[in-house]
Amino acid sequence: MTDQRNLILAIVISVVIVVGFEFVYSYLNPPPLRPSASQTETVVREEISRALGAEGAAPRPGDSATTAADGASRADVIAAGPRVYFETPHLKGSISLTGARIDDLTLTTYRETVAPDSPQIVLLSPKDTAVSTADRSTSMFLPRSEVVNTGPYYAWFGWSAAEGVAVPDEKTVWTADVRELAPGRPVTLSWDNGQGLRFFQEIAVDDTFMFAVRRRVENHGTEAVAVSPFGVIARTGTPWISGFYILHEGLLGVFDGTLAEHDYTDLHDEPGGRIKALSTGGWLGITDKYWLVTLIPDQNQQFEGAFTHWQSGNVDRYQVDYIRGLQEIAPGASAELTDHLFAGAKVAATLDAYEQQLGIIRFDLAAAFRWLYFLAMPLFHVLMFFYEVIGNFGIAILLLTVCVKALFFPLANKAYRSMAAMKKLQPEIVKMKERFAGDRAGMQKAMMELYKTEKVNPMMGCLPMLIQIPVFFSLYEVLFVTIEMRHAPFFAWIQDLSSRDPSNLLNPFGIIPFDYPDILHIGIWPILMGFSMWLQMRLNPQPQDPIQAKIFLFMPIFFTFLLAAFPAGLVIYWTWNNTLSILQQWVIMKRMGVTRPASS
Repeated sequence: MTDQRNLILAIVISVVIVVGFEFVYSYLNPPPLRPSASQTETVVREEISRALGAEGAAPRPGDSATTAADGASRADVIAAGPRVYFETPHLKGSISLTGARIDDLTLTTYRETVAPDSPQIVLLSPKDTAVSTADRSTSMFLPRSEVVNTGPYYAWFGWSAAEGVAVPDEKTVWTADVRELAPGRPVTLSWDNGQGLRFFQEIAVDDTFMFAVRRRVENHGTEAVAVSPFGVIARTGTPWISGFYILHEGLLGVFDGTLAEHDYTDLHDEPGGRIKALSTGGWLGITDKYWLVTLIPDQNQQFEGAFTHWQSGNVDRYQVDYIRGLQEIAPGASAELTDHLFAGAKVAATLDAYEQQLGIIRFDLAAAFRWLYFLAMPLFHVLMFFYEVIGNFGIAILLLTVCVKALFFPLANKAYRSMAAMKKLQPEIVKMKERFAGDRAGMQKAMMELYKTEKVNPMMGCLPMLIQIPVFFSLYEVLFVTIEMRHAPFFAWIQDLSSRDPSNLLNPFGIIPFDYPDILHIGIWPILMGFSMWLQMRLNPQPQDPIQAKIFLFMPIFFTFLLAAFPAGLVIYWTWNNTLSILQQWVIMKRMGVTRPASS
């Protein structure tokens, strides 16, 4: 009974530790302070406000006479204006010559579901595209849509300048030197303001998800001109999010080497709807569960970044932007700089490669784990190693489980020996309970003396669970967060290890002709997990208290229903871990001569 009480206590403590880790992490890694703007910074922000239409100076990006909710279809908007088209091994889309907006982008190597004919993931959509009003459930027991865009979602780069100096804006129609963009074949956009200034944007795309934007301003006038380069990501509509605090979906950036994450609701509650920060190097953007769109300014120059929210026509709008200080261009001179835009999937190896190639400060944090980082990251790399060797993430999970069991084998072995010894003492404990009926203190004292004589530590029985819970939560985060696990198949009916087991024993082949609560959707693997959990508990010493015995009899059923909604890869891990534990425990019990069934 003491051993079972310790087990319950171990579970409670483990959950408290895992949940508390989030608060400790937030305390040790606070978002960067929002600096008070100096006079120069205030002038710069006023300039970008005029250029971007912030704080009521002019319509903001995405605003138009026609609200987005009443906008046209995405295809109609794309077909309406002049464009430069591109296609790479992972992307296809186009750049609008009106405003030089990168506003049409589809991820060709990712689909919405595991079905081979499922629609490809659409990441960016043009201004004036209608906002989607499709219902997206937030229940943890229902399949979640991964459709990304809810309306206009695009990026553009520009300049601000003093009043009276014409600079390109979102209505400017640029001239392109080619009509098709491809890796190794950039496009150059040009525009003349008629006042002696010529603006150029050379846009290049690589084989994966990175755009390089090299901007140049030539001053052919007779007076010096000062301009401030900026970049913008605009998103209309609040996207559907998963709702788990182990995963950040919203606005984020790295400022002076520190990661700042802001949920969409954070901006709703912020005075003025804006959060600002100064930084030298870094990046800022908007992240979904698997996808990322981010601005990457020159890493050697200072910029002021801002996250902004406002409403227009009862539609939420979000903007991420940065602006640099004024650059003075003398007559006959020019100014040039190169920034980048990442728009694609958060593949860890890809982010790491860009961090190294372009010197992007802490770009790896775009796909960072929030829970138990010191465990989740090693588990992820071990899984990736096995996958590269085997080619199947399901088998990689099984091999990872064997590695974890081998790593903790000495400790677990000692725990199982203690549990076997406890089970062997059950007949003595039953007699002791009869002898000390009504004398609880005497019963406890006699039990402690028995444990001491037999050299049994009742606390050792909780170690297997203590070992398993942190690894379980870490693996849960790996399966839930990383895109590498998305749509990764195992065998037979398990075609996506990051989603729940699609089989349903309560309604095989859909023979029940009516809807039923989704919580009753129980797959084959959750059933196997529940059975393995029940069998393992039968090998442990059974509690003498009838109430505790009923609670522990109910636990496998409870966990069967609970884990039915969890990723299939996690259920497979737990089932395989239980199976290995049962085998290890059975061998130890046989060697110690414990063969009789547990006492009730």
